[in-house]
Amino acid sequence: MKEIVLVKYGEMVLKGLNKKTFEDMLTKNIKRRLKSLGKINYSSAQSTLYIEPVDDIDLMEVVDRVGKIFGIAALCRACVCEKDFADITAKSIEYLEDILSCAKTFKVNAKRSDKAFPMNSPQICAELGGILLDKFPNLTVDVKNPEVTVTVEIRDTNAYVHAENIKGAGGLPVGSSGKAMLLLSGGIDSPVAGYMMAKRGVHIAAIHYVSPPYTSDRAQLKVEQLCEKLTDYCGGIAFYCVPFTELQEAIKDHCPEEFFTIIMRRLMMEIAQRIAEKDNCLALITGESVGQVASQTMAAIACTDAVCRIPVFRPCVGMDKTEIIEIARKIDTFETSTLPYEDCCTVFTPRHPKVRPQLADIEKAQNSFDFEPLIQKAVEGTTMKTFNYSK
Repeated sequence: MKEIVLVKYGEMVLKGLNKKTFEDMLTKNIKRRLKSLGKINYSSAQSTLYIEPVDDIDLMEVVDRVGKIFGIAALCRACVCEKDFADITAKSIEYLEDILSCAKTFKVNAKRSDKAFPMNSPQICAELGGILLDKFPNLTVDVKNPEVTVTVEIRDTNAYVHAENIKGAGGLPVGSSGKAMLLLSGGIDSPVAGYMMAKRGVHIAAIHYVSPPYTSDRAQLKVEQLCEKLTDYCGGIAFYCVPFTELQEAIKDHCPEEFFTIIMRRLMMEIAQRIAEKDNCLALITGESVGQVASQTMAAIACTDAVCRIPVFRPCVGMDKTEIIEIARKIDTFETSTLPYEDCCTVFTPRHPKVRPQLADIEKAQNSFDFEPLIQKAVEGTTMKTFNYSK
């Protein structure tokens, strides 16, 4: 019995004349993700991508990988049938035997896009439903809340039968909305922010700041592990590691303590912008949430944004910690983020940070020392490595 995976496109079906561009990008992302599994044939029609393995491939692995790719509304494993009701019936009984034998309620849903098929959708539902009731006496019909929905799709070349629609990752294909630089700390929030922007089609690069000897190699390794986990959703990620020790020591030596964190963030933004420009990134991404810490009050964020020449996206800005943690658990970054290796943001943390800073005061404090040579040195000392989807 031939089995394939049907992938139903997400919101990109609403696109106009450039819809084909989105579809091609999604197909490339899927092919890249499944390449290591073996030979697979792909075809598309009616806002659906057909994934047909040629080699002996575990379809559950296909479903697991494709289910994390943005741009997909739903997907399912399906049995391929001839466009003949007798063949549809026979294969439905065989293909769905395990799931229907254990269920109590079901219904049949039919979609007939090929109007030349001799039976209409209500007729298919009634006839197949009756046959399945006779074959599986444990079943009763429940059209409102069935345990199993048997779906028959009559399409151009074949009919397809399946009983489980799996919700896709949604969003837009990664790469369809340009590229942005994620300020990736070792915390819970920034990986979630990267995931959420990737869902909107943004190709992610990541930048991280290290301050040896105040931060350890294990802290950097932790962030690299987060990058690896994000590739499941974001695809390949260019990871930039910036030496930040001298800048932090200069802040400590020359700036008021209450302004340490905000000035540090302004310098981080400046460095991120310069590296973003070299990597063709059009925006920065942070994991900030309003009011979560002193540097994330509205006044503090305004002081940070004053140095930015490109947009800064904060997808977590209106979320509370519980919501952010829920997503972190979903994308499997939470456990790594909570490993006890601190990043440079915790170095020289002020005892009493200013929660309502004035921009003029911040600029005056920052301008009391010439940070430019150290900024340029940090940019020149930045290293880069690439993390790709590893399966």
